[in-house]
Amino acid sequence: MLLRIRSKEGMARVQVEPEESFGSLAAKIGQLHNVDASTIAFSDQPNTANATHVSQVYDNSISSAKLKHGDIVYVTYTEPSVDTDSKQPPASDANGNIAFDKLSHIEQDPVNDFLEKQRGLIKRPKDPKFCRHGDNAMCDYCMPLEPFDKGYLEENKIKHMSFHAFLRHINSAQQTKAPSSAILTQLPPLEEPSYKVKTPCTGGHAAWPEGICTKCQPSAITLQRQIYRVVDHVEFSSASLIDNFLNFWRKSGNQRLGYLYGRYEPYLDVPLGIKAVVEAIYEPPQENHMDGLKLSMPWQEEILVDQVARACGLCKVGVVFTDLVDDGSGNGTVVAKRHVDSHFLSSLECSFAAEMQLRHPNLSRHSVNGKYGSKFVTCVISGDVEGNIDVKAYQVSDTMTAMHDAGIVEPSRNPSVMRVKESIPHERYVPEVFYKFKNEYGVMVQESAKPTFPVEYLLVNVSVEVIVTNGFPQNPSPLFTDSRDLTFDGVSHPDIGTLGKHILSGKNKGDLRALLSDFHVLCAIRSMDVLSKDEFKIVCDYATKASDSTLDSLEQLQGWQTLLMVLKEAEGNARANTPSVRSGTGSGTNTPTEPGPKADISCKHCTFTNPGTNDSCEMCGLPLSD
Repeated sequence: MLLRIRSKEGMARVQVEPEESFGSLAAKIGQLHNVDASTIAFSDQPNTANATHVSQVYDNSISSAKLKHGDIVYVTYTEPSVDTDSKQPPASDANGNIAFDKLSHIEQDPVNDFLEKQRGLIKRPKDPKFCRHGDNAMCDYCMPLEPFDKGYLEENKIKHMSFHAFLRHINSAQQTKAPSSAILTQLPPLEEPSYKVKTPCTGGHAAWPEGICTKCQPSAITLQRQIYRVVDHVEFSSASLIDNFLNFWRKSGNQRLGYLYGRYEPYLDVPLGIKAVVEAIYEPPQENHMDGLKLSMPWQEEILVDQVARACGLCKVGVVFTDLVDDGSGNGTVVAKRHVDSHFLSSLECSFAAEMQLRHPNLSRHSVNGKYGSKFVTCVISGDVEGNIDVKAYQVSDTMTAMHDAGIVEPSRNPSVMRVKESIPHERYVPEVFYKFKNEYGVMVQESAKPTFPVEYLLVNVSVEVIVTNGFPQNPSPLFTDSRDLTFDGVSHPDIGTLGKHILSGKNKGDLRALLSDFHVLCAIRSMDVLSKDEFKIVCDYATKASDSTLDSLEQLQGWQTLLMVLKEAEGNARANTPSVRSGTGSGTNTPTEPGPKADISCKHCTFTNPGTNDSCEMCGLPLSD
């Protein structure tokens, strides 16, 4: 039978059996309202002053109280206490929501903490035509603008406001005289969209998939352009990052993927903007083909590489992959596959981007579950409309990540459209999905997104221009100064032989610092598991910081001395197995020294680097000889 439970949360329904005890009923109510069942008290009247505590009737059956189907039971309980001095991570409820007064324990990215303290106002000079006041005054024509001002964004062609400008925008309705930094502490919590069936439901029915009602089923979805973006700019610290990454495609013609490691910094070109500064690209194990690639997640060395990044003060900020096809002209140009008449991200790539953004959430104190959106970016290296190799960066909307998380969309064979799955009774519930567009008469109409809809509704950036801009700094100051590419044959970091030859080639301490200043070299050292965690942190500081304070500390490390010994032994074994140093026959004569490999040849027509054994260019087909 069903009992109606009346509490300060409102009316709820609980399904019980007459022979069940009041203790079992209290447990169900405690789970329903997320309270301690031992604090519950029952009453048959709205006035609960004389309510009976659950401990007094714990073993009594429900039928002993003469309760019938549909009766109302009035319930009181004690709210759980909050320990404000606790330093433990805040606990969440069954839906993943965190108590609002515990959100201060969320450890945000430092750039978020910095931007929250900024006023973010856009300063304007005096208007020579309309301003009639002195230098120490202001009027409507010269007063600072809010960072979310629509006119300023349109004038400067900023299609999406920054995340922190979005926070100020949703708070603008609250009129207060407090400074902007104080306003943020009073912001109502944000809530990420969710299109999953809510469980448990307060409707009193069996949990999904046995039952569903209007309270627990997700509402209909109307796709629209997202007005903000969490990351506004992607910057590669040096051009060699992209150049080295493209070497795999140049040599094999197959596509390649790599993870971007870097940090987040304020971006001054957008009010309260954030940029991702990429310092290294790490290529995980993958199966590469000319028309795509196959990737495993998670990959075997992911934890180790993330540890190396943290030791260098970096984190995983995005992913980059190639989609390049030579056009056969011999001019070094490529086919323009992604444009306004085709697509910018395919439906499969949108699903991949959504999965990666879900795996790397943006921690925020202004969300009920402690996270909102993601800073993870997806970069594509492909040909532009002029045939040049270009890098573009994108994110997918929060609506796309929520639909992907709920499992209601899937990629289509047509890369420019996304497919909506069909509902399956008692297995998968798919809400109605709509999208709006202007028809041939210029009228905005709404159409069902089933079975497919354009992927442009899922992208934060959908125009031909690079909206999430990317590029290289005018005055580069990369964290890693060694630009040589020690990777080969699809291996992400050098083996022990190559590593030993690389490190032991340094003739002085200055050379050693430069040789260690490579993310892949540090990953190779960490994979040998010779250095302790503290010793490896000293090596990373030595390789990435210009200060000489760690020179002596590095030389005194026992683990570092052991590492050099292992590398010297590996290099000696490699020399002993080299044909050029092997001894001759027993007659005392030495075998002729085998000629070394020919140096690579750069084509004078298209500048493509070819192996020294080639007679013609692999890229343009023209002869390499004069």
